[in-house]
Amino acid sequence: MRSDRGILYIVSTPIGNLEDITLRALRILKEVDLIAAEDTRHTGLLLSHFGIEKPLTSYFEGNELKKKWFILARLKQGDRIALVSDAGTPGISDPGFRLIKAAIENQIPVVPIPGPSALTAALSVSGLPTDAFLFKGFLPHKSKKRRELLKGLEEAKETLIFYESPHRITETLKDIAEILGDREMVLTRELTKVYEEIFRGKVSQVQDQISKRALKGEITLVVSGKTRKFRKAVKEDHLFSPRNDE
Repeated sequence: MRSDRGILYIVSTPIGNLEDITLRALRILKEVDLIAAEDTRHTGLLLSHFGIEKPLTSYFEGNELKKKWFILARLKQGDRIALVSDAGTPGISDPGFRLIKAAIENQIPVVPIPGPSALTAALSVSGLPTDAFLFKGFLPHKSKKRRELLKGLEEAKETLIFYESPHRITETLKDIAEILGDREMVLTRELTKVYEEIFRGKVSQVQDQISKRALKGEITLVVSGKTRKFRKAVKEDHLFSPRNDE
């Protein structure tokens, strides 16, 4: 028997390797009444791979304002709907947050079905501090706005995470080097996919590593925050010398 209000499930899907989908995600996708997808063709292939047949409706940047009301109406009728993006976790750098906010405002339960995310995947293998980080999504396309954003992050001590297009990566790394300095960083490409690559080192070293490459696919940048400059101490070596109590 249906409840007065449906449920909106926020379902994470693989960012590349299909084996990364969770058992719970598969169960929810089989049980819902409707799946709202960023690209119905892309999601259709995922569903077909796992033998799932469910109605699909598109929800993407461009139709989200109009489609939001259609999905809300279905939820208010008691339908259970899964929101999925092309890859990863919905709401992270995509218009899913607008639907989620609208569902909350209409007292409709929103249930997370956690799973893959390029953001956390890149951070987890970066080797950079993970206790505090700033995720800024996709950097601005235009150089002036991109440089202004980076300028505002100069003093941030948190690890910085960005998404970037392969077409702009050379210019973006140049801006990072000029504005933030030659910091430690990691560039990941096509995480979990066949051609997955991870480049590590100073910004200048990563620039060298990719200078003769035509990178393709999805790129995530993880850059160290501003490090604290300690005052030069006199004769500090003894503080870290092994004790000799004998």
